[in-house]
Amino acid sequence: MKRLIIVAAVSAAALLNAACVTVIGVDDDYRWTGENARPFDDAKRDCRRETGSREEGSTAFVTCMADKGWTRVRD
Repeated sequence: MKRLIIVAAVSAAALLNAACVTVIGVDDDYRWTGENARPFDDAKRDCRRETGSREEGSTAFVTCMADKGWTRVRD
């Protein structure tokens, strides 16, 4: 029984960590982090198309990415 509890705790910790993703962009001052977010490349492509901008620092782009589960974080 004790082993089962340990295995369950380790599995739960692994699942919690798997849900959170961090992507470091070209600009080393910023990174994107997302939890249960859309795939990063898909979200980025869609936001570029929706905002008409390749500027990842624009308010419109950051808001669009947030709508898809990604947050821009300054290092």
